[in-house]
Amino acid sequence: MGETPETARESADISHRSAVIAAPGLHDWFVREVLPLEAQLMQYLRRTGRNKSDIDDLLQDIYVRVCEAAQKQRPHPVKPFVFAVARNLLVDRARREHIVSIEAVEDLDALNIAMDAPGPDQSVMAREELRRVQAALDRLPPRARQAVLLRKVDGLSWREIASRMGITEKTVNHHITDAMRALADMLYGEPPGNKP
Repeated sequence: MGETPETARESADISHRSAVIAAPGLHDWFVREVLPLEAQLMQYLRRTGRNKSDIDDLLQDIYVRVCEAAQKQRPHPVKPFVFAVARNLLVDRARREHIVSIEAVEDLDALNIAMDAPGPDQSVMAREELRRVQAALDRLPPRARQAVLLRKVDGLSWREIASRMGITEKTVNHHITDAMRALADMLYGEPPGNKP
């Protein structure tokens, strides 16, 4: 019987692990600096709610990553480095566990994920909000409106706006500041008839 891709990967991983620990002085450093942290590391991994076999696999992967890094340069201090490696490995695994292959799901409805498209009520509210914003923009002085649109819609810097409008950056600042205050008052302030 031939070697399957999984067994080939496992044997390559084992030989890689052996090569990692074979670096000169690495074994002694590992035994002296990293292994004494195993009890604390196991306690940390248990708090993640994983089962015993997952914890054993995680521990081995942590040791491999620590040794690979230590081949290049020995970390100092060791404890924060080892726990940072553990945390990063847990984050990587959590990300991988939440990824669903598109090939694994033939029917996207099986994912039971809500559609991103807004419902009719959300569309109506969004259109109304856009009308309010457009009406407020229309009430701004023309130069202030132009500066705001160049900044907020086109994403230009103050320097680019100043160049395009033929004014100083300080004037751009005044236009945008005054316009944003006016917009905030028009959109979120009290109606003019309700002010004391």
